[in-house]
Amino acid sequence: QVRVVESGGGLVQSGGSLRLSCEVSGISVTAYRMGWFRQAPGKQRELVAFLNSGGSTNYEDSVKGRFTISRDNAKNTVYLQMNSLKAEDTAVYLCNAYGWQMHYWGQGTQVTVSS
Repeated sequence: QVRVVESGGGLVQSGGSLRLSCEVSGISVTAYRMGWFRQAPGKQRELVAFLNSGGSTNYEDSVKGRFTISRDNAKNTVYLQMNSLKAEDTAVYLCNAYGWQMHYWGQGTQVTVSS
């Protein structure tokens, strides 16, 4: 059984930082494309960043230079370091594992940035 569990969200002031964690069990994060998505109220879910199994990364334009996706293979965990947070980063952040035409999702963690 695959489990994806996010943590690390919270309330932070504009300009602050948070680190989100995505703990995965049942599959290896090194074998899947791991992604962070976010969904704000009334908006579509959007891809924020992803990390391919080979280690390459990609970021949505608005977070380039501020967010960093990484993984700890030993802990089977993926992280999203978020710096210089802005009010428009407020959303539920969800972790996703994609591979072999399968998607696995977590429940999400709320990030709220006060201006």
